Amino acid sequence: MKDNLRSKGIGQLLIVGFEGTRMTPRLSSLLTRLQPAGVILFARNTKSAEQTWQLLRDCRKRVSTPLFTCVDLEGGTVDRFRDLLGPTPSAAEVFATGDRKLFLKHGKLIGENCHALGFNVDFAPVLDLAFEASRTVLTSRAVSSKPKQVTAYAREFLAGLRASKVLGCGKHFPGLGAGKLDSHHELPVIGKPLEQLWAEDLGPYRFLRSQLPMVMISHAAYPAVTRRPIPASLSKIWITDILRKRIRYRNLIVSDDLEMGGVLSAASPGQAAVQFIRAGGDLCLICHREERILEAHEALTAVCARDPQFARRVAESLERIAEFKKKSPILPPLVKQPSPALVEHLSRKLWEFGEQVRVEALARAEKMRQNSRWRNA
Repeated sequence: MKDNLRSKGIGQLLIVGFEGTRMTPRLSSLLTRLQPAGVILFARNTKSAEQTWQLLRDCRKRVSTPLFTCVDLEGGTVDRFRDLLGPTPSAAEVFATGDRKLFLKHGKLIGENCHALGFNVDFAPVLDLAFEASRTVLTSRAVSSKPKQVTAYAREFLAGLRASKVLGCGKHFPGLGAGKLDSHHELPVIGKPLEQLWAEDLGPYRFLRSQLPMVMISHAAYPAVTRRPIPASLSKIWITDILRKRIRYRNLIVSDDLEMGGVLSAASPGQAAVQFIRAGGDLCLICHREERILEAHEALTAVCARDPQFARRVAESLERIAEFKKKSPILPPLVKQPSPALVEHLSRKLWEFGEQVRVEALARAEKMRQNSRWRNA
């Protein structure tokens, strides 16, 4: 067992972020030593399309297995390419058109932009329900309070990503729609019972379980389910008992960033990584500080060495990740560097899409107002 783990590498349980816009000796050493499953870039890492492509190419060179090259790109307030290609409409803006062809196009354009720059994973779409409680937190990231409407948007968006050779990720399981706090800073506590969550927040995950390459687990607590205010990201009840066994989800499970306040209130990054994997997770996302990445790697390695049951749990995830990467058609060799002409083309398509969304959303809103006046006349 230990030899098997050593040969595959604990680093395959990690997706890591870092500072800077180029490959440095320090970053090169980190990637070479850890051999992570993936990297994630943010706006702080992307100054131009060409530079972003080169940085991802350099990251790939340091890792011997196919690399998940990840980004958070939903559109609207979560738009890492705004300064590279121009703004992308939010999920709520696209949903307001009521046009499923535009839902598909939203995913396809975002996927094309990701693929052109060298990304193969987009941590989107958001499957949280748009309840009043979370309006000031989720804003335009959530599209509807109705599970079937969220599913309709997400299904088309995921198909668009897939058509552009990019993997999607549903988030934030089991749902932040009833949370009043931002898990980036605090631990949201959501008091809904499992029966209500099953009918509402868990609906999109149940309906889309075979279409989600990845599911991201939230740092929110659901004490009516777990009997204590533990983040879902550290809960075996949520990850193994409900997501794996009851919903029967079979693909990869990734944590939200283990440096966020919602989880740091319960555990250090090292402790959180161990608890997340022990609970049934596969990929620990750590987005910022190198010392926290190393802490998580060291904690996972140390517990593996002394706990045979945990070592078996790790081996299970390593096998799942390796098999996923082997079978995935969306982890090809890096595409060629984007030319200025391609960047201009992508930017123009994005602008045209934004205008189309704006016009169709206004037209639909006006039609609904007219229908309402007609009914009330």
